[in-house]
Amino acid sequence: MTIVCPAGHVKYPYLLRGLEIVRANHVWAADITYIPMARGFCYLVAIMDWASRMVLSWRLSNTLDSAFCADALEEAITKYGCPDIFNTDQGSQFTAEAFTNILRSNDIAISMDGKGRWMDNIFIERLWKSVKYEDIYLKAYASMAEVKKGLAIYFQFYNEKRWHNNFDRKTPAMVYFGPKAQKQAAA
Repeated sequence: MTIVCPAGHVKYPYLLRGLEIVRANHVWAADITYIPMARGFCYLVAIMDWASRMVLSWRLSNTLDSAFCADALEEAITKYGCPDIFNTDQGSQFTAEAFTNILRSNDIAISMDGKGRWMDNIFIERLWKSVKYEDIYLKAYASMAEVKKGLAIYFQFYNEKRWHNNFDRKTPAMVYFGPKAQKQAAA
């Protein structure tokens, strides 16, 4: 059930309450954070698989329009297929028709956090902390071009080399791709 608020903003239900998420492509999530630079800042959106914590795609923008979010979503779907459920907050980028039309046209259930409920999307909030403290704050990038180059390196490290205690010292890519990736990493 969706609810249309007075300003025309569509509010989707939160579908993850009590849901056990144990396989790749069951639930994806997205969020936006700001990235400080020497002069100014830019915005980063990431699409993450919940079960594995793998970052499937990401984009930078100097504006908060929905286009860079839709681009990241289309890339993730092209590379990895479709999840059953896609979870975001209620930001205008994620409620925009450009974004929700992609989800609906791919038969992906839309889930949105309650207002002010950052805990509803905790895994991507933890990603932001890791990105900022392990890369952004240490490097103090001067431009968006530098941020883009640095984040490409960081997300490859995050997905393929950075193991997680929750996954018994496996990387997000090992969990996402399953036993085949684990055997290749051990070789």
